[in-house]
Amino acid sequence: MKKKSGIRGFFKKLYKYRIFLLMLMPAIIYTLVFAYYPMTGIVLAFKKYKYAGGIWGSPWNGLNNFKFFFQSGQAGLVTRNTVLYNVLFIIVNTVLQIAVAVFLTEIKNKSFRKISQSLMFLPYFISWVIVGVMAFNILSADYGFMNRLIESLGGERISFYTTPKIWPLILTFFNVWKGIGYGSVMYLAAIMGIDTSMYEAAAIDGANVFQRIFKITIPSIMPTTIILFLMSIGGIFKGNFDMFYNLIGNNGLLYNYTDVIDTLTFRALITNSDYGMSAAIGLFQSVLCFITVLVANKLVGLYDKDYTLF
Repeated sequence: MKKKSGIRGFFKKLYKYRIFLLMLMPAIIYTLVFAYYPMTGIVLAFKKYKYAGGIWGSPWNGLNNFKFFFQSGQAGLVTRNTVLYNVLFIIVNTVLQIAVAVFLTEIKNKSFRKISQSLMFLPYFISWVIVGVMAFNILSADYGFMNRLIESLGGERISFYTTPKIWPLILTFFNVWKGIGYGSVMYLAAIMGIDTSMYEAAAIDGANVFQRIFKITIPSIMPTTIILFLMSIGGIFKGNFDMFYNLIGNNGLLYNYTDVIDTLTFRALITNSDYGMSAAIGLFQSVLCFITVLVANKLVGLYDKDYTLF
């Protein structure tokens, strides 16, 4: 009887909220078609792809597609680079985006604040292809702006494109420059949601600007910060292919310090046209990212369950 009543209750709720469910259907269909259906292509990671047979008609080849990556001799290098770059980007971006959001809220002149926010937001809309051209015109050894400036100050030209050790700083700079405006929006929204009476009470108690920031603003946006951090952790094994490829290209002199999993896979795909291998590396990255999210979410749950994603 309980089971029947439960089923009846379920269908009654479906009928009761039928209008809302119909409104939700486009989003559900979109997600199924563009997010879940393409996941069936995972089987390509375990097949030797043939154009004539397609994904489903191609023969199986077990784990052979994964062997390329681990037998290439560069698996450890590109995995290390990918993780270290993402850790660096996450830390630097989080700190600077929070700082920008805090500074914007402390600016009293509304016009100046809007202009500043717009200027910081603009680079987000610039293609990485354009950024790559800009970087070349700045860093070129022959006629780059940076070398001309160094020469005018009495220094010697620096060959940036043959100096691998300096590129972690260059890549971090362009990554921050392009994403700081967009990334600060979420933190800015979180700050705007803080009860202003808390700041008023702190001001009455004699708290200065820095005390209000570190005692009220930062603790209040901590849930948002942790959630965004966990979402960033989900892509820690995936390199920003657009950035690395457009800034580095096929410059083999810089590979030891700039090569990531995505760029190595792309070059192998262009050279060998092995789609199965590319799918295998993508699956490998996704599994590692999934495990990382689970572990990070569990660790956050041990600290405070209210801050977890699930």
